[in-house]
Amino acid sequence: MTQHTLWLLRFTYKQLKEKLTVSDSKKLFHEQFPYVIPGLYKRVVDEILVELNLLNHQNEFIQDDLFSVGLTETFKELTKGYKPEEHLVILFESLCNCSNFEPKKIKEASKKTLEGYKNKSLKEISILLKEKSNTNLYSSRILNLGIYLIMSNANDFKDIKDSEKNKIISDIINKLNLSFNKAEKDIGIYKSSIIKMEQAKELLQEAKLKDKKEKNK
Repeated sequence: MTQHTLWLLRFTYKQLKEKLTVSDSKKLFHEQFPYVIPGLYKRVVDEILVELNLLNHQNEFIQDDLFSVGLTETFKELTKGYKPEEHLVILFESLCNCSNFEPKKIKEASKKTLEGYKNKSLKEISILLKEKSNTNLYSSRILNLGIYLIMSNANDFKDIKDSEKNKIISDIINKLNLSFNKAEKDIGIYKSSIIKMEQAKELLQEAKLKDKKEKNK
């Protein structure tokens, strides 16, 4: 795809509000990110790309601060160890741009939101989050993770029993008129993905060390 074709596609989309297909988004993504993605992170990148494309098709979807936190922080966590590290900035921007999201605004909203909840207890954070109960939030995995990650940054989060954490999370999710069952599932899958990613990195490192030893024999 030429630069002119890319520009024309994006211009048409913005002006006529046409919805890009996943295939369109992937073409735009690879045009903007012409680098090889390490195998360990290909699935992560593909899942984010597809999810953003699908959300962009929902008329009720709103790009709010909780969504912004969820996107930036999960991307940051799931791409830990990515090499070369300097590609992460353009990788995030390309993922956003290919589905017509604005990476700069998302990063700014996320940073501002996280600062607003900084150095607060879980109780204080839960009170602030409940104030959003009058907002029409569009349920999504990224939004649910944004809420969870904000809560997990509470200065007393690690000191609270899991049963109490779940009760507080459930209370907040219900207050925001979201599905707790879906949120619980999204959080569980996210935690599992982090663990699996770390295990995969360890196995990859062990394989590299073993290969190095074999070559040095």
